[in-house]
Amino acid sequence: MRLDRFLAESTELTRSLAKRALSRGEVTVNGEPEKKGARHVGDADRVAWLGQTLSLVGLRHVMLHKPTGVECTARRGLYPRAVDLIDLPKAERLQPVGRLDVETTGLLLLTDDGQWSHRVTSPRRGCAKVYRATLARPLEGDEAERAVAAFAEGIRLEGEATTTRPAELEPLDARHARLTVHEGRYHQVRRMFAAIGNHVEALHRESVGALVLDPALAPGEWRQLSDAEVALFA
Repeated sequence: MRLDRFLAESTELTRSLAKRALSRGEVTVNGEPEKKGARHVGDADRVAWLGQTLSLVGLRHVMLHKPTGVECTARRGLYPRAVDLIDLPKAERLQPVGRLDVETTGLLLLTDDGQWSHRVTSPRRGCAKVYRATLARPLEGDEAERAVAAFAEGIRLEGEATTTRPAELEPLDARHARLTVHEGRYHQVRRMFAAIGNHVEALHRESVGALVLDPALAPGEWRQLSDAEVALFA
């Protein structure tokens, strides 16, 4: 790896700032000053900036209990971003694995591992995502039975030519239901309930695939995934 790239990936320096640090003689490789950004450094080389030994950040896989009022976007907008809640070096490299809208809470995965992200979100895999919905009006009796059957068959969403994939709807009580979907269309869960004449007042994602939101995480809290959890999407 080029030295200037190594500096940019292991510090808060941008590529241009890394070159300036090199030109000022602030960087050493194996104890010797180095000013050439094009120099190749390998695993055996010891790189230091201002006397501090550096190491590459590596790939991260993060579970966040997303609170309401937080966006899953890269650009700053009206709301805080999910990535701003993550206290890790180079956190801005982390990208949401799929998205939750501003008002939806629950399990959000973030990573800088593009291949892993693709395995989680690939339509071919049909990774199950489980949501708990609070509904505006009761869903019970015959109406609940019809909704369960309709979701299992597939719902035609407004403005779309194809129906959703079969989904599993489980009424929990009159105004709460658990829904498992196997795709990730825009605002899919809210639009599915709208298609049967109901409205989602609150939405919480409980799990993605076999990975369940850690109950120890309060809204806004996060932790890195274990190797075993990462391997769930191998």
